Formats: sequence, structure tokens, C-alpha cells
Amino acid sequence: MTNRLQIAPSVLAADPLHIGREVKMMLEFGADLLHVDIMDGHFVPNVTYGRGMVKALKKGFPNIVHDVHLMMSYPEDHIDDFIEAGADELTIHVEVAGDVEGMLRYIRERGLKAGLSLRPKTSAEELLPYLPLCDLIMIMSVEPGLGGQKIIPETLDKLVYLREHGYKGLLSVDGGINQETMGLVIRKGGERLIMGTGLFGSPNPALVIEEARKIS
Repeated sequence: MTNRLQIAPSVLAADPLHIGREVKMMLEFGADLLHVDIMDGHFVPNVTYGRGMVKALKKGFPNIVHDVHLMMSYPEDHIDDFIEAGADELTIHVEVAGDVEGMLRYIRERGLKAGLSLRPKTSAEELLPYLPLCDLIMIMSVEPGLGGQKIIPETLDKLVYLREHGYKGLLSVDGGINQETMGLVIRKGGERLIMGTGLFGSPNPALVIEEARKIS
């Protein structure tokens, strides 16, 4: 469990022509780390970045954590690529067909924090066998693949479920978090808010971050 709320801007929502500038602005406003979504067009209906983006972000912002979310059907084929590119944390999905336990162990063996995520319709019970291997759990509060969706409030009950079942690592939430919904996420136990359009699309992202800190 963390002692301080973490704010993680999701790079996917930044202006693609000015990513570096916008990321720098968010960090100056008080964000804690960067969240980078890697989508393969198969596990989710969208294609985003590759290892080159992670490498560029790590080079541009070397002193912060880079939280990389692999929304991929076969993440085991790419884990080494993203480790070498500079990821500090790698999150895979419990729904993939590969050796989830083996991947989590390998990520940790390579010195990174290992995360596990799940789609909104996947039961939190599916995570239980893997909890001892997870430094963080990321609850998807929207269907993964596209930004700007509305939060599915009932997904937040998974946060409570995981704590009740003894999970002591970081609880992260991704999807539909903005100035109106962040209070609900925090009250349910979210410790890391992954915010895309809720920050990059806000007229005053500094105020959003400030208000989130006050709630927590």
C-alpha cells in the first residue's frame, strides 16, 4: 500500500505532435510518473506505440518511473524489448493465453516491477493465484483500446475485493478518470490514477492534480 496518491498521465492522450512538451508540462504540474500504453491491434482494436516511444520518453525524462502497459496478445515476445527500451514497470493482462506466472516472475528477475491487469468483464478472482507475484494491479475501468471513455463504476469494487483478499501491493486504475470521477476512485481504494483526457484534455490540469491530492 502506498502512502501518497500517484498521478500518472497516460501518454496516449497527449498531442502526438507535441508529446515531449506536454509530458514536461504535466510533470511540472506535479504528476509522478508516466503511463505508456502499448496496443497491438489484436488484443485490443487499436495500434499505438512500440519500443521506440518508450526509449525516447526514457531518454527525455530519465528520472521518473515509466509504467508500460502491454495490451498485447503475446507479450512474452516483447518483454525484453521494452525492458531494454527503459521501462521501469511492465504490466501484462491476466486474459492472455501465455504463461502469466512465468512472465511475472521474469519481469521481476530482470529488476522491474511486475503488474497484472484485467478487463472490466474479467472477475477479480482470476487474479488471486498471481497476487504474490504482482507489485501492482491495474484495474481497467473502461474497455481497453480507446481513450475518452466513461468510467464503469462497478469495476472499482475490484479494489475492495483485492484488499479483502490480502493484496498489499499498489492498486492502479485506468479509464475514465477525470475531475468528476477521481474522488470515487480514490474512495474505493485507487492509489494510482492513470489519467489521459482527464489531464491532457483539461483546461487546467494543474488544478485537477491539486484537487486529487486534496481528496486523498
